[in-house]
Amino acid sequence: MPTFACDLSQPSDAFEHFWEHTVGSGHAPLALRSDWQAQMQKCHTELGFQYVRFHDLLSDSMGTLVSQQEKLIYSFFNVDQVMDFLVTIGMHPFVELSFMPQVLASGSETVFRYEANITPPKDFKQWETLIHKLAQHCVERYGLEEVRQWFFETWNEPNLKAFWTGTREDYFKLYRHSVEAIKSVDASLKVGGPATAQTAWIEEFLDYCERSHLPVDFVTTHYYPTDAFSEGDTDKKLASAPRDVMRERAEIAKRQARRMPLYFTEWNISSDPHHSLHDEPFAAAYATHILMSLQGLVDGYSFWTFSDIFEENYFPSIPFHGGFGLLNLHGIPKPVYRAFQLLHQLGDEHLKVDGQHDTVEVWAIRKGNQLSFLCVNHALPGHSISTEQVEITLANSPEPKHNYIRRIDEQHANPRQAWLEMGSSEYLDALEVEQLQASSELIKEPQPWSRIEGNIKLDFDLPAHSVAAMTLEFEPPERKTK
Repeated sequence: MPTFACDLSQPSDAFEHFWEHTVGSGHAPLALRSDWQAQMQKCHTELGFQYVRFHDLLSDSMGTLVSQQEKLIYSFFNVDQVMDFLVTIGMHPFVELSFMPQVLASGSETVFRYEANITPPKDFKQWETLIHKLAQHCVERYGLEEVRQWFFETWNEPNLKAFWTGTREDYFKLYRHSVEAIKSVDASLKVGGPATAQTAWIEEFLDYCERSHLPVDFVTTHYYPTDAFSEGDTDKKLASAPRDVMRERAEIAKRQARRMPLYFTEWNISSDPHHSLHDEPFAAAYATHILMSLQGLVDGYSFWTFSDIFEENYFPSIPFHGGFGLLNLHGIPKPVYRAFQLLHQLGDEHLKVDGQHDTVEVWAIRKGNQLSFLCVNHALPGHSISTEQVEITLANSPEPKHNYIRRIDEQHANPRQAWLEMGSSEYLDALEVEQLQASSELIKEPQPWSRIEGNIKLDFDLPAHSVAAMTLEFEPPERKTK
């Protein structure tokens, strides 16, 4: 039996919600859709996300720069529709400066179904002009105080040929023209990079900027657990990955970032855009394990993506097709969404928990007069795991006024399983959406406790690949009167 202990009289540490800084989306045109906007607002309200990052703001699909009768036409109308919405709901863009407008492109190579051009500019000065005009327009429309809060990230994964046909030196040149363009509008605007996959190029990028006397306000990179191995299918990659590879890569990136703010602007439990694990409780357990291992290592950790409204390869129609999103096409929360919701609600004081187990982990987080034990039972595919009976001892604790548990597992907050049991319809009607929404809810279930030798004892089962939050609510302390 996994046993854990926590002393309520101990001093607490700060518990930072770094994963709420930014969340990812697909590409910019999707942000013009009403369903995308509704899901974005839901995630902002319920999960606390402050920024959103997406591809393709500059390319032809947004009409940002085109040529008519050999004259360059700049249009930020569609950009404004996206930014207006974000600012209105209290969010900000984490601006990814990509991809290449066709009129500036040095080649014809593209990526994704929407054919985003991935070549360097044929004229870097024209690229600089575009970036300057974009930044200037944003400052004029939204005000310097607002745009100073934004992040301008140069390109996406330039170390991969799938996203950048130029060399590393070409990317550094692109950064130089980008940062000079933005800083010429106002030196306080934040610009960074290298936005690489697999935590590559961080040291080389910072060395280049230092040699060239270029400002860098933050460092960005990406990592997925499946990046650890390049052979085999997703299950095999995950089975072979080190259990704590995400923490290990964050530790390396933090050292390389030289005390600069560090943002991982893409991550998920795998880089496979269509894998059933993304829709299952496994994702909730694994994502929670990852996030709880990263305290003090990163300033932001942007999950890719908040929604299955996503079309890099094709636009899907199957409600649960293994997409990256926290929400499915219909806005139904997946188990991993509910894990983010539990994390958002936990509070900001961390208390040490003693105890260790191969698959079960327990953390104690306090919020005012409320204490929650966040519990995970997780293992990677191919590794042994089973239902465990967990025991938690809480010392120096008053008696709780209320005690309840909220679960994410095969039987709780698992709409994909409900969808399978309903017959796996490809096109849902309104009643089916309502039923699946209900099946996704987090349910508060009363949880018994006992007092043994002065300590509070909690005993409960924790199924394989599950998350549970055990919450104790105490009477507020009496106020002293004069």
